[in-house]
Amino acid sequence: MSAKTTSLTHKPLSDKIFDTAVYATAIIVTVATLYPFLNVLALSFNDSVDSVRGGITIFPRAFTLENYELIFAYEGLLVGFKNSVLRTVLGTLLGLASASMLAYTLSRPDFQGRRFISVFLALTMYVSGGLIPSFMLIRDLGMMNTFAVYILPGLVSAFNVFVIRSFIDGLPYALQESAKLDGANDFTIYWRVILPLTTPALATIALFLAVGQWNSWFDTYLYNSSNESLTTLQYELMKVLQSTTQSSGGDYRTKNMSDVMAQVSPESVKMAITMVVTVPILVVYPFLQRYFVRGMTLGAVKS
Repeated sequence: MSAKTTSLTHKPLSDKIFDTAVYATAIIVTVATLYPFLNVLALSFNDSVDSVRGGITIFPRAFTLENYELIFAYEGLLVGFKNSVLRTVLGTLLGLASASMLAYTLSRPDFQGRRFISVFLALTMYVSGGLIPSFMLIRDLGMMNTFAVYILPGLVSAFNVFVIRSFIDGLPYALQESAKLDGANDFTIYWRVILPLTTPALATIALFLAVGQWNSWFDTYLYNSSNESLTTLQYELMKVLQSTTQSSGGDYRTKNMSDVMAQVSPESVKMAITMVVTVPILVVYPFLQRYFVRGMTLGAVKS
């Protein structure tokens, strides 16, 4: 047995105690993190009548798919899902394009207005016009009851711009100079040099934008609540969470959520819709996780 193997096998007692404490803490944190999600999952697959008794942990006591069948039969859910997916895709792509182009412009040392625009953007992170002026602006711009209200108001975020600019500032400026010597213009440098090198930062911002767009419901409530064709999945979830009474009778294949609530307990409906709106983000996040970690660390360090 080598000396290295012996040293690993015969650890001091203090190291063994420390390792045991670390593993125990990690297990406790993992259980505390996963238990709420597994409990919601179990309730969503449990019989609605049986769920009223309580006592459900991480496994359904009376397994059934009825909750999901009733939810997916609700017409508003499908419309909301389509609008949520569309606003998430468009909002993320357009938000990335606008933030990255502005960040690239502000990172250029030969751009004379970079300091003024940077200060102006920073002020927007601390000072806001408020809800009423924002509502009046959206109304005067004619974006009430339109899909554009989901995309245009939040197209440029100062935080996203600063994260991407910080990452670009950490790249060697000689790369841009060499590209200029080869005859590349500013857009070519941005498209072929900057964007490929800022993938970690872009993936980080893409995750922020996607989660924000997917979870947003208040703008639907303010601007598009009277147009059922522009409803979103989270807005439908909000209406379910606000439903505390059950109506009697009615076919569940309807646009009225109260009729759906009559078929199953409110708790089971909440858990089923919660899983529906959560799963898409859980599916996307693992593919962006490594870029997310790199973007948050490298983008914040300037050499």
